[in-house]
Amino acid sequence: MLFPYAGSKPTILFSDLSNKVTNTLVTEIPVDRISMRRGTSATVAVIGNPNSGKSTLFNRLTGMRQKTANYPGVTVERRAGIAKLSSKNFELVDLPGLFSLAPFSLEEQIATNVVLGKIDKMERPDAVLAVVDATHLYQGLFLVQQLLELGYPVLVALTMIDAAEASGVTIDVSALSDYLGGVQVCPVVATTGYGLAEFRIALESLPESEVPQPVQFWAELTLACEELRSGMRTDASQFELIRALIDCESELASEVVNKLGSDGDEQLESARKRLFDSGPPAASEARYRYAWIQGMLKDVRQIAPVGLTWSARFVDFINRPLPGTLGLFLVMAVIFQAVFAWATPLMDGIEAGTAYIGTMISATMPAGALSSFLADGIVAGVGSVIVFLPQILILFLFIIFLEDTGYLARAAYLMDRLMYSVGLSGQSIIPMISSFACAVPGIMATRVIPNRRDRVATILAAPFMTCSARLPVYALLIAAFVPPIEIGFLNLQGVVLFGLYMLGIVGGLATALLLRKTALHGPKPTFALMLPEFRKPNLRTVALQLFTRGVLFLKRAGTVIFAVAVVIWALAFYPRSQEIQQAYEQREATLSIDLSGEQLDAVLEPLRNERAAAQLEQSFLGRTGKFIQPIFAPLGWDWKVSAAVIASFPAREVVIAVLGTVYAVGDEANEATLTARLTSAKWPDGTAVFTLSTAIGLLIFYAFCLQCAATVAVIRRETNSWRWPVFAWVYMTSLGYLGAFIAFQLGN
Repeated sequence: MLFPYAGSKPTILFSDLSNKVTNTLVTEIPVDRISMRRGTSATVAVIGNPNSGKSTLFNRLTGMRQKTANYPGVTVERRAGIAKLSSKNFELVDLPGLFSLAPFSLEEQIATNVVLGKIDKMERPDAVLAVVDATHLYQGLFLVQQLLELGYPVLVALTMIDAAEASGVTIDVSALSDYLGGVQVCPVVATTGYGLAEFRIALESLPESEVPQPVQFWAELTLACEELRSGMRTDASQFELIRALIDCESELASEVVNKLGSDGDEQLESARKRLFDSGPPAASEARYRYAWIQGMLKDVRQIAPVGLTWSARFVDFINRPLPGTLGLFLVMAVIFQAVFAWATPLMDGIEAGTAYIGTMISATMPAGALSSFLADGIVAGVGSVIVFLPQILILFLFIIFLEDTGYLARAAYLMDRLMYSVGLSGQSIIPMISSFACAVPGIMATRVIPNRRDRVATILAAPFMTCSARLPVYALLIAAFVPPIEIGFLNLQGVVLFGLYMLGIVGGLATALLLRKTALHGPKPTFALMLPEFRKPNLRTVALQLFTRGVLFLKRAGTVIFAVAVVIWALAFYPRSQEIQQAYEQREATLSIDLSGEQLDAVLEPLRNERAAAQLEQSFLGRTGKFIQPIFAPLGWDWKVSAAVIASFPAREVVIAVLGTVYAVGDEANEATLTARLTSAKWPDGTAVFTLSTAIGLLIFYAFCLQCAATVAVIRRETNSWRWPVFAWVYMTSLGYLGAFIAFQLGN
């Protein structure tokens, strides 16, 4: 269920808190320290609601002085950066966006543990920077109240102040500061730089400022905390005591019990009975906190009537289900087209560049292992990594842009009902659609999904979408074996291609539903989403995040892809047969006596292709193809197809090149020559290797099978575990095999 926060009731934020995951999460997380504190005088935790402008402000303060890593053991990203102030430098830690320090998601748990100093090998922050959206004070101040209870110096950055003023909202900053116990409040617009000078001065003095007193929003709760504190052996913060009383099964509650002594459980239970009676503690907390906020806002915020502008009318229009959904599909169509159209020339350029370098190496170095290793191993391996970069950068350019404008939240809102039917949330739609171009950026885009179960389910569904790498395989096999029959106004080849796309969609959604019913089973979390105001994107922020994502892909996924590419080269190159080499060299020498020029080249080219095919047949890869042929025999594949399929597991489009080699057509693998060779291929008994049922089975296999080292690497990266990429590979390969088996057996 989705709850846009504009105008929401206070209790919505805490609906379904009985389904919290607090007790199932490990708070003592072993972390490889990525702190940048050396050379800095203090660490400041940056915390705020999602879409509050927190990351934009963080990027404005730190620029390129950032480090990005995952918290080990979890998929939550940790960003740290250096803020250079006039006389000192601070380390800023950008925490995941959250609405409350009463966590019911992994991100909220991590953020809470950071500010409590419960992350192993990470120092407790010295102060807290609370980022509050001026257009959503009602939601932001709920979190600020909890932050004041931690016992840290606190600075409030009041963002989006320009948007608030444009909508007729005037905020008395001085009065707001008084209500928060004297905490300094700085209006700032990170996109334009408004208020940054004053904000930097306040930030520089933050660690030395006084610790504010907690807001007294509930007198009985405050009294209960004081009574508990009086009997404690060691002191606890106001936040710890409040959470121990409200979150009955939390680790904080256990810690407070230990500090209270042997009768700690009885003391807590007695206090809870007086405070909450039979009602849910979280609901009572929300009611009292929001009541305090409502009373305060009467004195702090003034709202002047503003005429309905055309921009406001447009926003209201696209928030409606029908026009909003149509608009979303239009936006996705543009993104989809851009990822294909814009990336293709760049990818072609990269492929041409790597091919040229490989050719130059082969032409200038003597033929042998070293030349082949440099040209076909190193250069081709690097090319297989960077060829994905244009699609990744273009896709993330759109995603970051849409997120910075506030549109991404609306897309999730519009598609929530549809995705909910298969156990996902609306936030899964962007990664799923993005995966039609390439699963790698699609999987990386799942970082916008806050719930871990939804994220993992989306990650495992994304590879089913028909990516651009499948298209060359589809085009070759459909053109070769599916007759171009007209069915009304439709072409059978086009129908088959559309059917393969739909097969991928159905497979992905069915997989997500199956996982949410089994391995990822759990209560569906409340989808709480605050719809931000539409705003002009900050180009600096967009560029910085785009650069970060590109570097992250090259570092993490690229190394795996390169390693796999080199291994496949070695399997296809070794061992070399001297007999085959000498026999073909002798034939070439004989031909060179009688022929020259273009005539000689025309004869030598197919001869060299035959030599490459012969060497591949007796290589480790060829021997593997022959060894496993009995496994794939029920699918109608010979050893050549088996070897090509095995070689294409790092990247499925490699199957075209390998088929071209084993069928001795060389660089013409994408042309009619390969099609002719495939259609004329025979078994020893004279029957055709490739029939319509064989081709359909092979198409189904490629529609399902996970043949992409980049995808496997990114799944490992985003889940922080080998469990899920191994499962995905085994599961999808099994589905592909089963589908190909059924297609071949039914056709024969």
